[in-house]
Amino acid sequence: MSQPLILDGKALAKIIEDSLRPRVETYKRKNGGRVPVLAAILVGGDPASATYVKMKGNACSRIGMDSRKINLPETATTAELLAEIDRCNEDPLVHGILLQHPVPRQIDERAAFDAIAPEKDVDGVTCLGFGRMAMGEPAYGSATPAGIMKIIEHYEIPVEGRRAVVVGRSPILGKPLALMLLNRNATVTICHSRTQNLADVVRQADIVVGAVGRPKFIQGGWIRPGAVVIDAGYHPGGVGDIDLEAAVQRCSAYTPVPGGVGPMTIAMLLSQTMDAAEKRFAR
Repeated sequence: MSQPLILDGKALAKIIEDSLRPRVETYKRKNGGRVPVLAAILVGGDPASATYVKMKGNACSRIGMDSRKINLPETATTAELLAEIDRCNEDPLVHGILLQHPVPRQIDERAAFDAIAPEKDVDGVTCLGFGRMAMGEPAYGSATPAGIMKIIEHYEIPVEGRRAVVVGRSPILGKPLALMLLNRNATVTICHSRTQNLADVVRQADIVVGAVGRPKFIQGGWIRPGAVVIDAGYHPGGVGDIDLEAAVQRCSAYTPVPGGVGPMTIAMLLSQTMDAAEKRFAR
């Protein structure tokens, strides 16, 4: 078998950022020097979450957008978080709202996600946004699944009529991605850590997505020869949810870890924030 195609999310994210800069400049010129703003809310001091928020802020700076970092203490209540989200909803200078996941245990995360105004839900986390996306109506898709679909589109990976297996059922990753693939006419199976005979199911897939949150959970030997492998996981040591070292011996294309899906999550956040700002200006 020939060498598999590397689905380079890092390179694609740069292309997207380059395309956004002139849009930001146009927006700035038409709005008296104001630029799109992404508000990032971080509850607590989890180091990994703080790093992710910083990365998103840096990405905003690269294309000329502003980011507004909002820190709440580890002891914050759901009511306090909802109040902060309401302030961002009401602020006309904020175009997108990101609530960094996960939040401390005492927070009702679903209530917080659903408090985000639909027109500012650029991370695609609300139930309303999920439902509209599932029905094929206009909505901002969950950022990581939207990034995966952008990779598939950019590299012209055939989807229609193909069998896709998504291993993972997170409400902001596995479930929305499965519906995005279904909307593109793939035949989709959603699996998870308790799926019986998982290896046999994966072996039938033309497209395999690892989104289960466990390092190297999906074995390379499960991959059907010629399948497309998309690894949405990232764990210490730079490994994903799929044993890529073994999988690349069998697949036709794959997303590397790191440098595959991860950069696209941020790129889609930027892109959808830009869309939200332009829609607000057009009102």
